[in-house]
Amino acid sequence: MRLRARSSRVVAAMAVALSVALLGAACGEVKQGAPGATIQPINPYGGNFAAEGTPKRGGTLLVGEDREIIGFDPTVQNQNAAAAAVYDSLLKAKPDGTVEPYLAKSMDTSDNGLTWTMGLRPDVKFSDGTPFDAQAVIINTQRHIDKVSSPAHAAASLIESMTAPDPLTVVFKLKQPMGDFALNFGGAFFGGTLGMIISPAALKKYGDQIASHPVGAGPFTFVSWTRDSKLELARNPDYWQPGMPYLDGIEFRPLPDTETRYSSMQNGDVDMIFGGYNQELVRGLANPNLNVYYGPGSAGEYMYFNLTKAPFNDRNMREAIIRAIDLRALSASQYNNQMVPAKSLFIEDSPFHTQAASDEWPTFDQAKAKQLVDAYRASGGNPDFTFKTTTARQAFAEFIQAQMAAIGIKVDVKTYDLAQFSSSVLQSNDFQLTSWVGPFDYPDPAVARILSTTGNGNYGKYSNPQVDQWLTDAAETTDPAQRTKDYQQVELQVGKDLPLAFFTRSYLSTITKKDVKGIDRFISRDMWWATTWLDRPSGQ
Repeated sequence: MRLRARSSRVVAAMAVALSVALLGAACGEVKQGAPGATIQPINPYGGNFAAEGTPKRGGTLLVGEDREIIGFDPTVQNQNAAAAAVYDSLLKAKPDGTVEPYLAKSMDTSDNGLTWTMGLRPDVKFSDGTPFDAQAVIINTQRHIDKVSSPAHAAASLIESMTAPDPLTVVFKLKQPMGDFALNFGGAFFGGTLGMIISPAALKKYGDQIASHPVGAGPFTFVSWTRDSKLELARNPDYWQPGMPYLDGIEFRPLPDTETRYSSMQNGDVDMIFGGYNQELVRGLANPNLNVYYGPGSAGEYMYFNLTKAPFNDRNMREAIIRAIDLRALSASQYNNQMVPAKSLFIEDSPFHTQAASDEWPTFDQAKAKQLVDAYRASGGNPDFTFKTTTARQAFAEFIQAQMAAIGIKVDVKTYDLAQFSSSVLQSNDFQLTSWVGPFDYPDPAVARILSTTGNGNYGKYSNPQVDQWLTDAAETTDPAQRTKDYQQVELQVGKDLPLAFFTRSYLSTITKKDVKGIDRFISRDMWWATTWLDRPSGQ
């Protein structure tokens, strides 16, 4: 279903921050090529429900995560795959950029994006028995408005007023028309979303401790949490979707070490893992006893330059780093000769990509890179720097170290576990050069988050007023052709300014046992949990 404006204009597509996929990629399995071939998408959005048979009820799903959760408060940025299981979301994005109702049954505008009316489903309750109503949506949205550090504050700050003409209707009056406003109610937890709603009674009861005591209207309820050990969720008996969820419960276990995480999957200690690196993806694809779900998406894996610190406040030094990296050697040494190379913001078959953007991107040229470095040093600058990344990327860091040595740069390497890296390095802006992975499908609001001056994912502090304007225009317009043109201009400018160093598309994957069915996911690995089930005898 595509939500439409009452004026018959199409409501702009839902974005999924840090979310997902190859536009138009097939959902069926794609066979892998011979060794050295580029990895192809495989079931990027989940399984074929019709082919999997009738879902069975029962069992507890054991999930291995790549990091520990910080908390369940949507106004605090962190990676939390369990949040959607507890809260659900008001709206849901489709891979082609259309949107579907979820907890909200409608989201319409009658005046080209200045006023938006959200209709809620009747008889939905939070797991504490209190009503899921318009006031709950308003109270939760106001939290994002009040908290400047919220990852969804930028979206919430667009709202001039919120009213509830009845318990199942919320009217949002914006400060200016926004054609893509509905996107902000369907994103992933990490990137910032207005769509995950906490029980107001729980907010009142737990106050600042709500991050450890989540109460939502999702398919599962919070049971217990032993940090750095396990998080337990149980079936919500009063869930709004009849007959769901199928599982009795879910147990999330933090497994930050890549080798341990994959071994736990391979040995059957867990039923599912969220793979964060190429190693897990390639091994999973080669294992006939496992199912793999993967799509590369736009952006992908890239490096952030810190534009507020030397040497990367100099555009020529950013170019030197990109020109110094041999992607063929990188693929051979780090990606099993199966890297999906990237030299643009958008993946090549995206409607927002242009050949001009690819042509603008600096090519591998060590001689030119060394020339730029020598000129920087001659001007009095010091091109040496520290590269910070996760412990799982030690070998990648050593590759970068060697590539930089070839052009006369000394690189010190510092590594961190993933949870510490996210908070102490990225969000603290404490780096010169660092690595990250962040695929997405539809560009709004994902692109603004990493490239706009005020974007919550703009860790390198890039700022270009023209880019900000194009991003604003793209979000405001109701004209698809104009939106496409705006994003194409953004992509081309990124190739000129080089705020990020793209090198490969994403390798974020979901890997499961064969008896795990009903997977419904984004390529960012974020899940819709109500449909998941275990095809095994009762009690196992």
